[in-house]
Amino acid sequence: MSRTTVSGRALAAHLRRGALIAYPTESCYGLGCDPGNRTAVLRLLKLKQRPQHKGLILIAAGFKQVARYLRPLTLLQQRQLHEAGAQAITYLMQAKPSCPRWLRGTHDTLAVRLTAHPQAAQLCRSANSALVSTSANRSGQRPAKTYAQCRRLFGRKVWVLPGRVGKRKQPSTIRAWADGKIIRG
Repeated sequence: MSRTTVSGRALAAHLRRGALIAYPTESCYGLGCDPGNRTAVLRLLKLKQRPQHKGLILIAAGFKQVARYLRPLTLLQQRQLHEAGAQAITYLMQAKPSCPRWLRGTHDTLAVRLTAHPQAAQLCRSANSALVSTSANRSGQRPAKTYAQCRRLFGRKVWVLPGRVGKRKQPSTIRAWADGKIIRG
């Protein structure tokens, strides 16, 4: 699907149908879908050639969009999570037992980032949901940084949204929520 503009209604309908999107994030294009749609997530994993056991990252515009997947947080913890998003920090947080395995893989945690990237945050608001957010590439290859690279890589299998990738050179830092230990720097 190729469109130069996206309406919130069109995006939400596209995601509800189990389709995939590619969109700009802090450091590269992200490949995403509705995290509640198992078929879409499995399609994304197959396209990316990523094993399910590794788990995925969810991005959101605010805590309410990821609360259904996580153990409860205090207001102070929610504020800390929000502030970490401005620094592109993804946290491995304790998942609720009901959090689907297709999102968390073999882990008891779920990777979550409250994104500060304006377009990615707007996509989450338009979808009224968190989004799966993994780098737009095949596993082990360099992530796509442009609309054109995504189109060449995925063709018509993914709705590639135009926009600008943020200025970060590296992907988000991943930290354990419990102790702050850096998992990916």
